[in-house]
Amino acid sequence: MTPVLAQEKFYTIDDIYHLPEGKRAELVDGQIYDMAPPTRKHQEILSFLHAAIYNYITGNKGECKVYPAPFAVFLFADDSKYLEPDISVICDKGKLDEHGCKGAPDWVVEIVSPGSRSMDYYTKLSLYRSAGVREYWIVDPMKQIILVYDMEHDAAPAIYAFADNIKANIYEDLWIDFRKLEF
Repeated sequence: MTPVLAQEKFYTIDDIYHLPEGKRAELVDGQIYDMAPPTRKHQEILSFLHAAIYNYITGNKGECKVYPAPFAVFLFADDSKYLEPDISVICDKGKLDEHGCKGAPDWVVEIVSPGSRSMDYYTKLSLYRSAGVREYWIVDPMKQIILVYDMEHDAAPAIYAFADNIKANIYEDLWIDFRKLEF
């Protein structure tokens, strides 16, 4: 008799929608990745960046929208990739519906947590690049660095410190001064 191998469960977007209230997770190719609650430092960085981007957009009467997590991003039409980036900037309002963003945001920021390191540095980088995200920032509080991927121009990633003033490539004149970030 041949042994029966256990089959791995293939999850769908319906499984995401049926998670218990308050539980956050992401879906990548049929696998659910649980998300740990964010730390205070993570939330400080998220608030700082969201405020800077929001103030820039509204101060310039911009058309883009900025959303902090939790905010649903369905990268591809088949709903096989459900992510909740820490910050999503969407300039095409046609991608927005009551569930979130259908397609690639223009700019995504992920703030690295101990449990999300591999996902943020490798899996999401690949997904965002293939989906057409124009710019991707990885903010790593433990290493005190920011990696900026200008994918729209296929540029090599730039590495910055928390003491730098960093330009957002999707805008002509948005600079975010990380020296103003206080914990």
